[in-house]
Amino acid sequence: MPDPQPKIIVTEDGSHTLYMESIHETYHSFHGAWQESDHVFVKAGLDYVIRSNPHRPINLLEIGFGTGLNALLTMLNVFNKNYAINYHGLEPFPLDPELIKNLNYIDFLENPHEVELFQRLHSSNWDIPVAIMDNFILYKHKITLQAYQPSLAFELIYFDAFAPGKQPELWTRDVIKKVTDLLVPGGILVTYCARGQFKRDLAMLGLKVETLNGPRGKKEMVRAVRN
Repeated sequence: MPDPQPKIIVTEDGSHTLYMESIHETYHSFHGAWQESDHVFVKAGLDYVIRSNPHRPINLLEIGFGTGLNALLTMLNVFNKNYAINYHGLEPFPLDPELIKNLNYIDFLENPHEVELFQRLHSSNWDIPVAIMDNFILYKHKITLQAYQPSLAFELIYFDAFAPGKQPELWTRDVIKKVTDLLVPGGILVTYCARGQFKRDLAMLGLKVETLNGPRGKKEMVRAVRN
C-alpha cells in the first residue's frame, strides 16, 4: 500500500515526482518525470496510435493514474486538435489533494487555461465521465486492476504500474493477459519496463513486441501490438 504521504522530489529535468519511502520507489524516473512520460507514453504510444487512426476516437486506459502527469501530457497533445480521447485511469489509492497542489507541473505549462485543465484532472469526480475538454473525456476509476471489469476495449494502454520488483502482483502472466485482452486488434500497450520475462510473456500471449530506445537514463522500453 502506498505511503500515506509520499515525498515530493525534483528530478533531473526540473519536474517533480513522488518518492515512497516504504518501498524505496518513485512514481517517475529520477532522470526526469516530464521527459519520461512524454517519451514513453505520448511519443511511443499516443502518437503511434494517432498516426494509425487519425480520425477515430481513442479509448485509452492508464494503469496507475498517480500524479496525473500522463493524463496531462495526453491532454496537451490533443488540445485544439481534431481527434478525441476517452481516458480511463485506474488508481486505487488517490493522492491527497494538498500534495497535488504542491507538484510543479503547472510551471511547465504555457498559459492559464492549461493550468486550469490540470486542476480539473484532479478535482473531477471519480467513477463518472467528466468532459475536461470537448475532445478529452476523463474516467477516473478508484479500483485495482485486478477488480477492474470494463465493458469496452482499448486502442491504447499506458502500463505505468510500479516496477516488477516493487509491485510483482501486477506483472504476472495472468495479469498481463487480462490487460492485453482489453486491447482491440491492432491496439498497443506501452511501458517503461523492458524486463526479459515481461517481453517473453507478451510474446507468449501472441503480441508483437518492440523494444524501443528508452527515455533519458534508461536504455530500453517496450511497445507491444495485439495481432
